[in-house]
Amino acid sequence: MTTAQATLEAPSRIARPGGKAPYLHQIDLFRLVTFACVILIHVVGATNFAQDVGANAVETPLHFTREAFFALTGFVLVFQNRGREITPGDFWRRRLPLVATPYLAWSMFFWAFSLVTGTQQPDSLEASMRLLVKDLVTGGAWYHLYFLLVTMQVYLLFPVLMKLLRATAGKHKWLLLGSGVLQVGVTLFMTYQPFGVGYETITHLYATLLPYQFYTVFGAVVAMHFEAVHAWVGRHRLLLGGALVAVLAGTEWYYLRTVHSGTFPQVASDPFQPYLIPWCVTVIAAIYAFATWWAGRRRDGSRGARVVSWAANRSFSVFLVHPLALALLGPAIPHVAERFGAPWLSVIIYVATIALTIVIVEALRRLPGSRALTGRPRLRPAKAAA
Repeated sequence: MTTAQATLEAPSRIARPGGKAPYLHQIDLFRLVTFACVILIHVVGATNFAQDVGANAVETPLHFTREAFFALTGFVLVFQNRGREITPGDFWRRRLPLVATPYLAWSMFFWAFSLVTGTQQPDSLEASMRLLVKDLVTGGAWYHLYFLLVTMQVYLLFPVLMKLLRATAGKHKWLLLGSGVLQVGVTLFMTYQPFGVGYETITHLYATLLPYQFYTVFGAVVAMHFEAVHAWVGRHRLLLGGALVAVLAGTEWYYLRTVHSGTFPQVASDPFQPYLIPWCVTVIAAIYAFATWWAGRRRDGSRGARVVSWAANRSFSVFLVHPLALALLGPAIPHVAERFGAPWLSVIIYVATIALTIVIVEALRRLPGSRALTGRPRLRPAKAAA
């Protein structure tokens, strides 16, 4: 076997002590690319009119981010635990606080922030407290916190998922097919609500695992067959790249066709449109293929490796904080728009949001409550310098 073949077929990994799963550097880059797209879609939405056809055309393919996150969550959990027995109580004690604590902290912060800024104006103290309880239950304190609520649901059900994966060994393709059929049914239900089903019912589904279950199962099944899937991806990168271009073109064509048929652009680009399912699966596979290509050429200590590692370490913190940075930049948006116009408005606010988010994250990482505010341990001065 040649060196190139070995790089292609062997995952980029580091053996870890204690029987832990090896470290996959490609996951760092996958996470980094996905988070960058999350910020981008939020910036595009904040700097353009809701019914702008072009802006929604940009947002349409970027909706893959939520599906990619849950595919990544299912993958990482199964990859780390596929060779060990899961004790639900121990697993929940280890995992749930990592998400539940930031969820509670930021839900309360954004609840207070919305009251101070006038985004929410309850009639009384009792009404504001009811709003807080509702936000905690529904993930509605700010537009990104539903992700944490659904992640906790994944953690709660993960022991059941592992039992299901082991019970269906050798039949995972049927498990994935059944999950895919359910996914199509759920998205059809959410997009074309049956008579008598209110919009409020549909909005509550956004914060449940149901609309994301296929991608979680998809990531989990890939982790169970990681070596075979990784090798296949390595051999078919060009195929996946071509598929990415073709499916993206088809996705945009369908979006524009739907708009020209009379559907509002914001509805046509809804993240739960059934036509987005093939795109989400394709882009997730393509990003992983690119990440493995990068990981196979990565060199420890290189500038690129250090940047990706640094960014991946802060990715969850950036996710938590970036909506605050974007909100703080909100008053500047009209002035930037007046001077530069589109599309430079979105570009400038995107760069500014990333910069301000990093500044806030670096400050929060040095506070005693870092773990609750950023999901990561506090940075000590010497460690930060290093």
